[in-house]
Formats: sequence, C-alpha cells, structure tokens
Amino acid sequence: MIEYRNIHKAYDLPVLTGVSMRVEAGEMFALFGPSGTGKSVLLKTTIGLVIPDIGDVEVDGVSLYRGGKKALETVRNQVGYVFQNAALFDSLNVFDNVCMGIPEAELESLPRNEAAKRAWEALELVNLEPRDILERLPSELSGGMKKRVGIARAIVGRPEVLLWDEPTTGLDPINTAAVERLIKRLSHDLEVTSLLVTHDVEGGLTICDRVAMLDSGTLRFCGTPAEFRASPDPVVQAFVDRAAAEAALDMAAND
Repeated sequence: MIEYRNIHKAYDLPVLTGVSMRVEAGEMFALFGPSGTGKSVLLKTTIGLVIPDIGDVEVDGVSLYRGGKKALETVRNQVGYVFQNAALFDSLNVFDNVCMGIPEAELESLPRNEAAKRAWEALELVNLEPRDILERLPSELSGGMKKRVGIARAIVGRPEVLLWDEPTTGLDPINTAAVERLIKRLSHDLEVTSLLVTHDVEGGLTICDRVAMLDSGTLRFCGTPAEFRASPDPVVQAFVDRAAAEAALDMAAND
C-alpha cells in the first residue's frame, strides 16, 4: 500500500539518508526510533507535507513525486493524517474541524445534513458524544478529547490509509493505552492500512503487525514485534531496553 524508495532529506544536516520500506495493505505498522531520527519527516513525505530531496513514495501504486499535482491530490484523498498535537483550528467548532477531513471537492457538493451525519458518525467511532461537543470550540475540550476530534477528522473522509504522528504524546499511561486500543479497533473496523509513528514502543509492539526502527536517518530494523524484541543488533537492543526503562519510570510517576 505504501512504498518508500530511497528517501533522502536534509535541512542543515541530513535527516533521512536512503530509507526504503514497504507497508502492506491492511497492515498495522509502527515506526520507532530516537528523537530527531526522521520518523515524522518520513511520515510527512507520504502526503507531500515534506518533499524529499531524492527518492519517491508510492501509495496504492500512485507515484507521489513523479505523478504531478493530480497524483498528489489522489493520494491525499486516500489518506487520513492524525497530527501529533491534534492541530485543530482554534476558530472553528468541532463540527467544522471534523468536516475539514472530507476532501474539498466532495465537501463542496455535500449537503450540510449529510456532512453533519458523516461528522456525527466519525465522532461516535472515537467514543465521543456528538450531541455534547459538535458546537464546542477546541478551547472548551480536554486534551484527550482534542486527540479524539483529530482522529475523527482523519477518518471522516473514509480513507484507505491512516497515518498516526505520535498520537499519544502528552497523555498519561491510562489514556495512552485507551488511544492505542482505539487505533487498533479503528484500523480493524475501517479496514485501513495504518502507519504509526510512536514513542510508546511497548504499545506499538502490542498492537502492530510489523515494526521498523530508524537510527541516524537510516532503516536499522524491519520485521515482526517478536523479531524486534529478539534482535541481536546491539543498537536495537539498547533502544528496547531504554524504552522499557522509560515506560517503567512513567508508570511509577503516575501511580
């Protein structure tokens, strides 16, 4: 469903240096790595929010960077993106924020009552009560509710692919687990391909079919969760051990 081909991206310094990776249709796939190693940058190349210096991305056989503007529009209509901090528009209420996830051409021809129905259904899917929040502004929502509205916006366009950029950042362990269960349920119920960038290694290993690890802008590992845990690579093992220690500290701090 998604194929990254020799992706290079540099700003002042190289961020991605020749990343090639495939995510299969219907798969739940997690991307791990230390901070600053290019995880979110790679994710953003999937819909043209970041343009690679070298390389290409194909989504469902469509070349994003060789297919021109029409290809980019086609891919963006197939993909829902969950931003790290929800990225809701402060001046728009929940209804209008969620409707932003419907492709523009479709939204223009959609009767308002049909758009409202779609927004209502999306909010129910993320365990929010539409009647209570449709007219609220983001400032009137808790952090967890904002996250769920951001997810509703990503799914309301009925995408084939969901991209999750650190969806549990800032959440305590209990809410982190709740969001991860929601990710797994939505990916299954909506029959979509999910690519999850996350700092919660244990959560990603629990819910995903395969995982990959970026290190210094290159692909260090790609395989099943069991293979990741058992990897003899000392860099992978050090990362797993460090993530486990940090998770234990987080749990202790929230007891």
